Amino acid sequence: MLRKLQIQYYAIIDSIEIEFAPHLNIITGETGAGKSILMGALSLILGERADSSVLRYADKKSVIEGYFQIDHKQPVLDFLVANDLDAENELVIRREITPNGKSRAFINDTPASLQQLKELASMLVDLHQQFDSLTLGDNDFQRTVLDALASNQMLLQQYQLVFQQWQTVKKELEDLENRKLNFQKEFDYHQFLFTELEEQSFKENELEEIEAELQLMSHAEGIKSVLTKINTDLESGDQPILPLFKQWINQLNSIAVYHAALPSVIKRLESAQIELQDITDEMEQLNNKVQLDEKRMEWINDRMAAGYKLLKKHSVKTTAELLAIQKDLAEKLEAVFLIDETIAEKQKSLVTFLAEVNSIAKKISLARKKEVAPLENKVNELLLLVGMPNARLKVSIEDSSLHIFGMDQIEFLFDANKSNRFEPIRKVASGGELSRLMLCIKSLVAEKVDLATLIFDEIDTGISGEAAKQVGRIMKGLSKNRQIICITHQPQIAGKADAHFYVYKEDQSGTIKTNLRLLNNEERINKIAQMLGGETPSAAALENAKEMMQV
Repeated sequence: MLRKLQIQYYAIIDSIEIEFAPHLNIITGETGAGKSILMGALSLILGERADSSVLRYADKKSVIEGYFQIDHKQPVLDFLVANDLDAENELVIRREITPNGKSRAFINDTPASLQQLKELASMLVDLHQQFDSLTLGDNDFQRTVLDALASNQMLLQQYQLVFQQWQTVKKELEDLENRKLNFQKEFDYHQFLFTELEEQSFKENELEEIEAELQLMSHAEGIKSVLTKINTDLESGDQPILPLFKQWINQLNSIAVYHAALPSVIKRLESAQIELQDITDEMEQLNNKVQLDEKRMEWINDRMAAGYKLLKKHSVKTTAELLAIQKDLAEKLEAVFLIDETIAEKQKSLVTFLAEVNSIAKKISLARKKEVAPLENKVNELLLLVGMPNARLKVSIEDSSLHIFGMDQIEFLFDANKSNRFEPIRKVASGGELSRLMLCIKSLVAEKVDLATLIFDEIDTGISGEAAKQVGRIMKGLSKNRQIICITHQPQIAGKADAHFYVYKEDQSGTIKTNLRLLNNEERINKIAQMLGGETPSAAALENAKEMMQV
């Protein structure tokens, strides 16, 4: 519910504060008094784009604030939580337009985008202006009306969940079938590449290891020459080193008793002798292992040539990368054999989901069709009351391919003159007819759905007398369980108000300003009488006004 609206420095408004009643709020005033300005200001906090031309003063920002009581509505609370906004029972939406033309929006004092404002506002307010009735010709709106009357909300949620699953499986199946086609196109090539790698049967790090072995054999003579010379120098040369170590140790042992430091020197020499002996033995073993094998070298060269050819072909540098490519090719080849099985499983799932989607869609369609006759009868009865005795509504439901909302193609058809030539509403209904038709439909939908605050801006244009009286009664009935704000020129409608606001212009020090006040009972009688009989109402007009105010 819109509890309060504050407007500052907007168009020709300096400052207005409106405290709305919870049921039927009527706004009246002379043509040009500023009623449309109120709606313009309100539309800003509902997410409409701002225009700097509405600034009242060049040096002051325009501020519009709406205070909403959300009455613990779960969708609103969910939106606030999802957008990290304070979730309290009172919600404040503020819009500011600065003198430089920039616009800012706030939800509970937190900066917000226009998209957030629009999304939130759609849950709080249904603003129905004179030309908004064009949405009545929209097929989505027409379907929403039928679903609301049929109480299809739970079924639709269930259907849409299964529908999305069906669509997902369908897309997965299409992808699999496309992959199968690609697999089949590439199978021979992948098989050739895999066989080429498999025939070589490379082991992990093989190319790196045989390259090192080739390097060793290529330098075998030089290695053996160096190792042999060092061994000779250590053990059996003209002056072998190892016998010298033994000789030095014996000489030192003979004098060790005479010097306390000599035993430690002898131990170090003995350790050095042992280490040199180990080195000598190890070099001898290395020397024995280094062999020049011509056949082995030839095999390695052939193996390396085959390996380098594959490395270059696949643009890689190591045996590990070649083995990874071989593994990937093996998986692709295996996938060709497995994909038929996977496709069969997806096809089975698709059939299951399709059966479930069809089953729920038929239930939704049946519920909609049951509401067609009651909707047509009730709307046509209401059209008679609101001054359209020759108008008829007809609802067409045709089968269509499955879509996100079921299996129906819904179209509201209209005949304004009992011609029995029903055409889509968007093609044949006039603005005034659309407005009254929309009011009739909303009054029926409101019985099944918790609608937001309904705002009607002069949708009663073109009617008077008994028709206006019936529109007032419909609005009064609608307002019993929800808030309605209505701008009207019709006294029959104004007479039904729970709160009657009067918009007027006044001259303050040579400046024209729009203002507004809540009328008391006597003022209401007088204003309604003026709407009936002119600026100076007669006694009869005053009595008629009193009668109109009786509910």
